[in-house]
Amino acid sequence: MSSILKIKDLNKKFGMISVLNNINIDIEKGDFLVLVGPSGCGKSTLLNCIAGLENINSGDIFINNKNMSDVAPKDRDIAMVFQSYALYPTMTVEKNITFGMKVRGIDDNTQKVKLHEVAKQLQIENLLKRKPSQLSGGQRQRVAMGRALVRNPKLFLFDEPLSNLDAKLRVEMRTEIKRLHYDLGASMVYVTHDQIEAMTLATKIVVMKDGFIQQIGTPADIYNHPENIFVADFMGSPAMNLINATTVKEKGYFKINIQKPDGSLASLLEKNKKELPKNIIIGIRPENITEKSLKNNQKVQSIASIVDIIEPAGSDTYVVTKLGNKEVTARFHSETKVKIGSLVDFSIDLTKSSYFDPISGQRIK
Repeated sequence: MSSILKIKDLNKKFGMISVLNNINIDIEKGDFLVLVGPSGCGKSTLLNCIAGLENINSGDIFINNKNMSDVAPKDRDIAMVFQSYALYPTMTVEKNITFGMKVRGIDDNTQKVKLHEVAKQLQIENLLKRKPSQLSGGQRQRVAMGRALVRNPKLFLFDEPLSNLDAKLRVEMRTEIKRLHYDLGASMVYVTHDQIEAMTLATKIVVMKDGFIQQIGTPADIYNHPENIFVADFMGSPAMNLINATTVKEKGYFKINIQKPDGSLASLLEKNKKELPKNIIIGIRPENITEKSLKNNQKVQSIASIVDIIEPAGSDTYVVTKLGNKEVTARFHSETKVKIGSLVDFSIDLTKSSYFDPISGQRIK
């Protein structure tokens, strides 16, 4: 398949401050690319560069194999949906959606057909005569999406479109956007600081920090094989546990020693790694630390530790203990009988773990 968006060696400065550094991204037609990272990491600036709303200092942006670096925003064949919706307050929903088509000289009949197609798709047919002030946040968001959809652009750009909505509506709109992507086969670039949004929507995720790309990959890649401690900690809710440990090489395997709060050591055996440094950080997701049961398979090893906190969460109960001088969250069954202060066997599936260098923070391959 051919690239719909290719960003090559892009750099962007505001005065003397570098906000984007050596950005390289390549996505294919139909991809849903999510740019994710904490506030100030450069993701919205990058989206504005793709849209042409910000000039770049060096590098190239190709949309549909055409270099857009010096092309005006209106000529890039993109449609943008903003966090603030950016609707015209004096216009009806119908006029907000058709205004762009009217400006581009599209005939009235085509405007009408496209308007009703999109209104039906977004279930806003009954809102067409209303003005933005008469709409809820979710309805305004649908209108903003409708205005983008009628353009049928090469690329849709979304700048934190759900951040003004309440939690329930965010989930509904997330489903709506996912359905639109599937139905249209459209190419989308979406900015969010919400890693759950990123995981559920994306076909490809770019994790950013301080203007640098930390990792690019599928949601499964990012979640299961984080490239560094930042990605491991940022992606996932609850976050990946990051446990300080030391290793001793034995014959054919490594013994991994983890300090318990009483100063004693708990040991796990790692048989799948040929090399590990003496000091490591083990990254392991809460769902891979569970309550010991007869069903546990041979790969699972256990550590006895004191329960500090219990957090019921509906279908699961999160149980917090302390290992390697860090709080460690395990995911137990909702009907667990464990109590705070009790000594519990925590079953750890080391085959699902990641290992990081404590100095560089990088993943140990």
